[in-house]
Amino acid sequence: MPQASVRIGLVFGGASGEHAVSIRSAITVIGALESGANSERFSVLPYYIDQQGRWWGEEVARSVLASGSAPEDQNLPQPLPPMGFHRLPDGAETIDVWYPVLHGPNGEDGTVQGLFTLMGKPFVGAGVLGSAVAMDKLAMKAAFAAAGLAQVPYVGLNAADLAHPDRHQACLETIEQKLGYPCFVKPANLGSSVGISKARNRDQLMAGLKEAAQLDSRIVVEQGVQARELECAVLGKQHLKASVVGEIRFDADWYDYTTKYSDGLSQTLIPAPISDALQAQVQTMALDACRALCVEGMARVDFFYDASNDRLWINEINTLPGFTSLSMYPMLWDASGINLQQLVAQLVECARE
Repeated sequence: MPQASVRIGLVFGGASGEHAVSIRSAITVIGALESGANSERFSVLPYYIDQQGRWWGEEVARSVLASGSAPEDQNLPQPLPPMGFHRLPDGAETIDVWYPVLHGPNGEDGTVQGLFTLMGKPFVGAGVLGSAVAMDKLAMKAAFAAAGLAQVPYVGLNAADLAHPDRHQACLETIEQKLGYPCFVKPANLGSSVGISKARNRDQLMAGLKEAAQLDSRIVVEQGVQARELECAVLGKQHLKASVVGEIRFDADWYDYTTKYSDGLSQTLIPAPISDALQAQVQTMALDACRALCVEGMARVDFFYDASNDRLWINEINTLPGFTSLSMYPMLWDASGINLQQLVAQLVECARE
């Protein structure tokens, strides 16, 4: 008797600034789950979360995947339900494994993972704790520091401080004294380079802080360093393993959203042209970082490497890395001997361990 297929609930979209990237990633993931040998192993039921946080069932989800873009409200079934999550669409009770393909707040930060945990259902990726800590750059950096992992100097602040002249001035002086210019201003809880700016002087710093404050209540400012950007992928649950190391090169001043998601603006080198000793160091630090943050399932760990001084710094962990055609996570595993179809299957199996 043929074995029953595993029913997968693929969740994508989301109420975050990375909505469009999530749709692109979901197209790749569902294509891999529904092709080749996986088409017999898995049965996929997609769910779309619109930009107001409303959950939609398979009919709407499939239409979004086919179009590749978020629908306008008037093109969704009417009347529209209230904004936010209220109930799971039809068919959710049949799901064996949930597969979130969500980036940013309300999806990568432990909120959806908490929902799946309350439901008592396995899901792909890190749990509530690892997702939440890795999502917030300030919490993540604190955990890295506690684990003794080297990082570039940084300053953390609350957006509320910028509304008070005295505290605003103190923040500017602290940043200039500890970090100097150039520096990078980042919202603590966004990814895909959304809301990040480079400041070369005080005017640009103030503008960057204002932009970040509109997106998040917590802000991190990092010292600018001349460094190569290395990335390593991690896979597994009880036993984590690290991929080969890749490098991203680009002609832009820095790796911003446009450079990251536009064809031809960046170059990936896999494997990275680095020594075996450095590759081993990156892989070890990637695994140590995941353990420090209680991250399992999958992660892409990013690093800065200053070749002139042979210094390696950890930058961040992404617990739900992109799966677009330009995304490093699937490419790193492909170069490590695990193709896309095998990768998504292994991620589902990790969730079921």
